[in-house]
Amino acid sequence: MSARPAYYAARSGGWRDWWTLLHPPYTGWHLSYVVIGACLAAKVQTSTLIATVLAFFLAVGLAAHALDELHGRPLRTQIPSWVLLLVAILGLLGALVLGIFGVLRTGWTLIPFMVAGPLLVIGYNAELFLHTDFGFALAWGAFPLLTAYVAQTGTLSVAAVLAAVAAYALSYAQRALSTPARDIRRRVSAVSGTVTFESGRIVDLSAEVLMRPLERALRAASWAIMAFATALAVARLA
Repeated sequence: MSARPAYYAARSGGWRDWWTLLHPPYTGWHLSYVVIGACLAAKVQTSTLIATVLAFFLAVGLAAHALDELHGRPLRTQIPSWVLLLVAILGLLGALVLGIFGVLRTGWTLIPFMVAGPLLVIGYNAELFLHTDFGFALAWGAFPLLTAYVAQTGTLSVAAVLAAVAAYALSYAQRALSTPARDIRRRVSAVSGTVTFESGRIVDLSAEVLMRPLERALRAASWAIMAFATALAVARLA
């Protein structure tokens, strides 16, 4: 129905494909959970925060999205399949290397998170398991926040768990909005019908009418969570 596979997608070809592949609003959204989780710690180690954000950028921003594009080319990029596979492998390896350094600094409590991360990326984005609303909210909402907190403190807390529940709920809402919006953009060939209000006003249905409130909500939520994470980081690190 739409010429673009996502509202943030650039015109196909060249460097623009990489912009589209990164899903900038959503990558920023989920990296924000990393920042929030780290900033819940009593003392925030800036170097650890930077390393954790970089690890999740490699695993989620690059590896996960490369695997997703390999599975049916939903973003319609022209990036060769072998390049996408290489990006996925290198992204996961880079995240693992950073995870090892994190274990050396924080201790063994980070190991379960370091192991679970690649499994979640491969399982979800290759659609092997957990490719559901629950799996998305767990992998891209609760997990980054908890991992960042453990990387800072070496333990969990009630506050971190409660924040992870909030991240889970927000990611679940994101999925509830993005799934129908994505379906309309990529899979719907025609929309017909009208909506009649009690006042007598009639609105013709179209793909744009159906997508507009969904994508406006996604835009606003992505900016809101990124602004909140930035404010929290500035307050804690200033």
